Amino acid sequence: MRAIEIIGTGSCVPHHTITNDELAQSIDTSDAWIYPRTGIHAREFCTARQSTVTMAVEAARKAVADAGIPVTGIRAVLVATMSPDFSTPSTACFVSEALKLREDTAALDLNAACSGFIYALETARGILSGIQEMEQGDAPLYALVIGAEQLSRLLKLEDRTTSVLFGDGAGAVIVKLTEAGRSDYAITLGSRGSRDILAPGLYTGAIDKSVDHMVMDGKAVFVFAVEIIPRLIERVLRLSGSDLAQIDYVLCHQANARIIRHVVRKLQVPEAKFPMNMERLGNTSAASIPILLDEMHGNGTLRGGEKLLLAGFGGGLTFGGMQLRFRPEDRT
Repeated sequence: MRAIEIIGTGSCVPHHTITNDELAQSIDTSDAWIYPRTGIHAREFCTARQSTVTMAVEAARKAVADAGIPVTGIRAVLVATMSPDFSTPSTACFVSEALKLREDTAALDLNAACSGFIYALETARGILSGIQEMEQGDAPLYALVIGAEQLSRLLKLEDRTTSVLFGDGAGAVIVKLTEAGRSDYAITLGSRGSRDILAPGLYTGAIDKSVDHMVMDGKAVFVFAVEIIPRLIERVLRLSGSDLAQIDYVLCHQANARIIRHVVRKLQVPEAKFPMNMERLGNTSAASIPILLDEMHGNGTLRGGEKLLLAGFGGGLTFGGMQLRFRPEDRT
């Protein structure tokens, strides 16, 4: 089957740190209230010169350099975001311009909220598969897949139900189209219509006129997440014919440490198999999984050949699970 594998990673995280103690100076909250409920001590917000586009471009450049491929090999760039700088042009088009990608490179944004990175990976696989079928060449085909969010501009700091959770950042990967067996690639996607997470936009209908910042029914989303993540994991494993012992790491969307620990207890596996970084970065939506991937690659946790399972969930409500390999190119 046609599959994709990750061969390079990059990320961009702003360095304007907002700690829980700093939030407590302007709203009724504290680190003692936030951390036990979320696992978050701090998050990073963009400075005046940073945005979704600038972070996406920086993360993209790093991923391309890490993969060690020429930009002429990139045939698709996809950006998963719910906080683009503009409705159009897409963030992906800005990235394509900045990297001077070839003119026949597909470029698009997609919004599946916090599941968006997984949706974008599968979309990239489809685009590359179509190119291979049409062109029938033997040159390797690559896609640049990015998750990028500037959620800080969607927040109202006075609303502690959301302002304590979200942060900004971008993560990027280079994926390569490859032929793989059933045990190396699997994908499941889904959605469940719900208004449990809403962000401001262009809609001015009577029901949602009051949505001037991101709002969320935290309890409902928690219940949804702890139900859907184990189901995603079990379905992906069933599709690939694998079991959890064969998976090196499960990378969940970094929304809340309590959600992930609940899943760990339910599946009865070591917590080390489920890495987390929301303590420092908060919930960065579509950027959370690729940022975590880049951190794990950068610190030597991912060395090559690892079998990964990704699990995302977010506004929509959307959800997605994927199994794939991390396999950097051999450039020795």
